[in-house]
Amino acid sequence: MTAGTGIPVSPFILVKGAGEMASAVAWRLYMANMRRICMLDLDQPLCVRRQVSFCTALESGEAVVEGVGAIAARDWKGIEAAWKGQSIAVVRVTDRGRIGGIAPDIVIDAILAKRNLGTGKDEAPLVIALGPGFTAGTDCHLVIETNRGHDLGRIITVGSAAPNTGIPGEIAGHTDDRVLRAPATGRFQAQCAIGDLVRRNDVIGQVAGHPVPARLDGMLRGMIRSGTAVTIGLKLGDIDPRGKREHCDTISDKARAIAGAVLEGVMRYCNQPSAAAEQC
Repeated sequence: MTAGTGIPVSPFILVKGAGEMASAVAWRLYMANMRRICMLDLDQPLCVRRQVSFCTALESGEAVVEGVGAIAARDWKGIEAAWKGQSIAVVRVTDRGRIGGIAPDIVIDAILAKRNLGTGKDEAPLVIALGPGFTAGTDCHLVIETNRGHDLGRIITVGSAAPNTGIPGEIAGHTDDRVLRAPATGRFQAQCAIGDLVRRNDVIGQVAGHPVPARLDGMLRGMIRSGTAVTIGLKLGDIDPRGKREHCDTISDKARAIAGAVLEGVMRYCNQPSAAAEQC
C-alpha cells in the first residue's frame, strides 16, 4: 500500500504475542494500511479475550477481529500467502525456526508479561515494547504506557513504564473481583461460554476438581480456552459488570489507546527524513 504521496508505508512488522493487546495493535496497523504483519504466539495461547485475539487462528486456521482477518502460517511461504490474501500471518513460536533468518523492520513486544522475556534493541531498526519490564533506550527504542489512568498510551523515549500494580483496571467500580483466576494447577475445564450472563457464585469452570466461581454479576467477557493447562493464580477470564454482549466482540478502550500509541510510534519512525525510513 502506498501513501497519497506515493511513498510506500508498509514495513515488515513482527508482533510478539497475539492476545488482546497485541491483536489491537496489529488491527490498528492493518487499518492504517500496513499489510506485512506477522504475529508470534505460544502453541497453547493463554489469552482470555479470545473473541478479539488473532491467536485463535492457531487453533482453527483463521480468525477475524472487527473485520480484519488473520491466517495461521507455518513457514515463510505461508506468511507471504497470508499477506497476498490481505490477512495478518500468525505463527507459533515453535515454528519460528522454519521462517529462517527473517529481518523485520519493526518489532513490537506485546506479550505483556510485565518483564522482558528476551527482546533486544538490536532486533530491528525500531523496537517498541508495551508495559513494564522494558527501558526505552536500553532494550527497546520506545515503551508504551499500559497502566490505566492519565498516562495510558503515553510514548516513553527514555525510561520505563509504571511498575505493575497487580490490580486490574476498574470497570463499573470493580477491579480484582471481576477477574477469574486458577485456584490450582491443572487443566481448566469450562462450564460456561464467552457472552454468558452469570451471577455471583455461579461456577464458571473447574481446575483439577476445584471450582472457579464468579465473584460478581455480569457477562463473561473473556475466558481462556477450555482444556488449557494452567498454573495456580493464572488469569482464566473476566466478567464485565456492564453486561453488554457487544463488548465481547470489540476492542476495548484501553487496547485502542495502546494501539494508537504504537501506530504513532511507527509513523514517527517512518516519517523521519532519513535513510532509515526508506524501508517503511
